[in-house]
This record gives sequence, C-alpha cells and structure tokens, in this order.
Amino acid sequence: MRITNNMMIANMTRNLGNNLTRLNNYQNQLDTGKKIQVPSDDPVVAARALKLRTDVSKVEQYQKNLGDAGSWLDATDVTLGKIGDVLQKARELTEQAANGTNTPEETQKIGLELKQLRTQIIHLSNSTYAGRYMFSGYKTDQKLIDDDEASANYGQYMINVDSNAERMFYEIGVGDSININVVGADLFSNGAGTSVTGDVPGMIQMFDSVIADMDAGNFQQLSNSLSTFDTQIGNVLRCRADVGARQNRVDLSIDRMSIDLVNFTDLMSKNEDIDVAETIMNLKNEENVYQASLAGGARIIQQTLVDFLR
Repeated sequence: MRITNNMMIANMTRNLGNNLTRLNNYQNQLDTGKKIQVPSDDPVVAARALKLRTDVSKVEQYQKNLGDAGSWLDATDVTLGKIGDVLQKARELTEQAANGTNTPEETQKIGLELKQLRTQIIHLSNSTYAGRYMFSGYKTDQKLIDDDEASANYGQYMINVDSNAERMFYEIGVGDSININVVGADLFSNGAGTSVTGDVPGMIQMFDSVIADMDAGNFQQLSNSLSTFDTQIGNVLRCRADVGARQNRVDLSIDRMSIDLVNFTDLMSKNEDIDVAETIMNLKNEENVYQASLAGGARIIQQTLVDFLR
C-alpha cells in the first residue's frame, strides 16, 4: 500500500488526539479525585458506585429514624417517670389519711393535695413530643384525656385508641422496625386494649374513689385502696421497663448503623476514589508520551515541497 504524506499526517493527528485524551482523563481524575467522570468511563465501577451510594443513603436515613425513635422513647420514659412519682406520692398521702389519726382539717388538706395530683396525672396523659401527643396512638394531633377543668367531660377519654392496632413503628434497618409509643389505654387503664370516648380511665377512677372515701371518712376503704395504687404503679413500671428495653435496642442499632456507615463509606471510597500516587505517575507517563509524539510529529509536518525537490 502506498503511504502518502497526507496519510502520515492524518495518523499522526489521530494518535496525538488519543494521547491528549488519555492525558486529559488522568488530569480530570487528579482534579476530581474520582476514577470516572461519566458512567461510560467504566460501567462496572459506575454500577457499583450507584449501589454503594444507595446503601449509604439508606444507612443515613436509618440513623435519622433511630435518632427520632430514641428521642420519642426518651421523652416517654421521662413522662412515665413523672407519672410514677405522682402515683407514689398519692399512695403515701392515702396511707397517711388511712391511719385515722388525722383531724378532719388535716384529712381535708390531704384530699386537696390528691385532687391536685389527679389534675397532674390528667395533664401528663396529654404530654407531647415535637407537637405530637405521645399516648394517643395514631391520633397524635388529638388529646387522649379531656384536661379542660371547666368541661363536663373533664378526666374522660376524648378518643378511641386501640392499644394493639395503633402502635407506631419506625424502620431502623433492613427488615427491622421498632414500636416507639405507649398507647394510653395500656397505661391509664391498667393494660386495657382500648380507650373508649367518654369513659374514665382506671387510673383517674382510682383517684376519684380515694378522694370520695377521704371526704366521707371511709378509712378502711382508704386502706384497701392501697393495693389498687400498687397495681397502677406496677403497671406504670411494666410500661417503663418495656420502653427501657426498646431504648436499649435503639442504642444497639445506633452503634450498628455507625459501623455500617463507616464500612459502606470506605467501600464507596475504594470503588470511586483514585490512588493519587498512581494517578500522578500515569499522568507523567502520558505527558512524556504526548511530548514525544509532538516531537515525532514535528518531523513530519515541517516537510515542504522544497524538501521533496532536493
């Protein structure tokens, strides 16, 4: 095949372009720190990068869910602790009134304090986290118990809440979710399955009975009610222990997700990020090749018609 000068120049130009393209690729890698700029650079690396980025995004979302779940459970635990303290104080006052040694005035003062503790329990039943009522099941925008002292329904359930069906779950891992709420009927009606609108919760009924017996001077009945207090306190402790177990699970999941995030981020880095030393070496090699090709091409392009006439 006859080789013409035009063919030599065309080949030289094409090879110069290829050399310059490789040089540019390594320069881009060094500038961005990434092995590929577009998926076509390396489809395998690109596909793996998409998968790892998705995994990292999921772990980050699970971490957000765990943070919210942990905060909700922490707020619930604090509220349960306050309810337990109120019940314990009420039991002590009831025991004090039941001994029959108090004057009518002293018994009346104890009754007034119990009424305030009853009010405190009602307000605690409508405790909120981030503007959501904690004990109202799915109906987090509605109060569980009527806390308007001027209302005829004061101290009654305002909504129906199913303790089994209205448990709220947060997804905290692949195929892993956790219940974050305590439903009102379970807490205030001693493990009852459902709160019914218009009914008085068992915990509030207990206060009403004790206050009535105190007003009537039924000291024996007051003594008998101590076991009812113990039952209610035990139920609160049960709910609090359950919340504590879930808090421990959240803490363990937070640790696990932190490890997963480090691992996935490391894998993503190894898949996408360049080896700087290796890239610099490849860049210098391509620079040398490009400079050599330019020098070789100069010998071809510099020829003129005069060179052929010699």
